[in-house]
Amino acid sequence: MKKARIIKIVSSRYEVLDEMGNRLLCVAMGKLRKSKSPVVGDLVMIEEFENQIGIQKILPRKNELVRPSIANVDQAIIVMSCKNPDFSTVLVDRLIFQVVYAQIHPVLCFTKMDLIEEDDIIHQKIKEYKESGYEVYVSGKGYACDELIQALKGKISVLTGQSGAGKSSLLNRIDPSFHLQTQEISKALGRGKHTTRHCELHEIAGGWVADTPGFSSMDFTNMDALTLAERIPDFQDYLHECRFNDCIHVKEPDCAIRNACEQGSIKKERYEHYVEIVEMIKNADRKSVV
Repeated sequence: MKKARIIKIVSSRYEVLDEMGNRLLCVAMGKLRKSKSPVVGDLVMIEEFENQIGIQKILPRKNELVRPSIANVDQAIIVMSCKNPDFSTVLVDRLIFQVVYAQIHPVLCFTKMDLIEEDDIIHQKIKEYKESGYEVYVSGKGYACDELIQALKGKISVLTGQSGAGKSSLLNRIDPSFHLQTQEISKALGRGKHTTRHCELHEIAGGWVADTPGFSSMDFTNMDALTLAERIPDFQDYLHECRFNDCIHVKEPDCAIRNACEQGSIKKERYEHYVEIVEMIKNADRKSVV
């Protein structure tokens, strides 16, 4: 048997990339179908038979997402438009929370920078993300993509963000030979229409990118608030300094994260967005008890 990675799934056929760089079509063996289903990004063990290649085993996953269905992701490129559709720190932060909860490194990419003025408040918001330690890239007409290309190199990335933010167009600029279907913004709806049909890893800029509809439906109700707090990058320097070990940093006394927020070390807006998610989690817990 040899190791390979699933890069595309169509029906019950799996396209894998082996360690020699060969693309092979495989089927899932019977014993495999009785356990967990293979997803794009899975590392698998394959074996060749007389007339087909079979996936015999799925190797342990370091992380996985349900929507999109993908495993072993190195980073999530959160793409946010500065205009058309409108910029939203609420959406950026909620995507960050979902990504880090899944133990995936968040990378922020702000597109359509050419459509905003020099004094636009968005510039300050982008600066704040950088000050908080996030990996941030900007894009638009006249902007170079060199830094983002380096960020993709050697990594498995998933693109997510608001519909119409220009995810496919961004990939097309990075690699002119790369042509994902793009679509005009829907003027009537004020948002884009999904143009990506399925989850597939595309080879680009020396890495692999899954361009998918992304987290079109964000559900935080199954999250654990304490786990979420432990994974938010902004909170890392202040974890385990609270009076209580099970502090979720909302109303507890002597909370190091609340104190850091009051002192300006943690951005107030990001903390408020976290509190909103904690409230969603609590409400879901109350409903499940009733």
